[in-house]
Amino acid sequence: MTATASTYPFRLPLSIKTEAEKLAAAQSTTLDQLVATTAADRVAASRNATYFSERSGKADWEAFDRLISRQGGEPPCPGDALPAS
Repeated sequence: MTATASTYPFRLPLSIKTEAEKLAAAQSTTLDQLVATTAADRVAASRNATYFSERSGKADWEAFDRLISRQGGEPPCPGDALPAS
């Protein structure tokens, strides 16, 4: 059986724990869930930063400059128009 969660005890300064508990209560969640969500957000942000950093090295900046500086003003192609609603 594969575990889907694990425990990890760590120490927080009392002032941070108190504020985190207040934030969790304001969001109608538990401190555990707030910490897990915050950690997940940070991991995702770090992965995104790495991804975009790696991708920027592969960018074709001349093609980007051509696209961004084009005149435009042409009507949308069929299927590109926004719905009437």
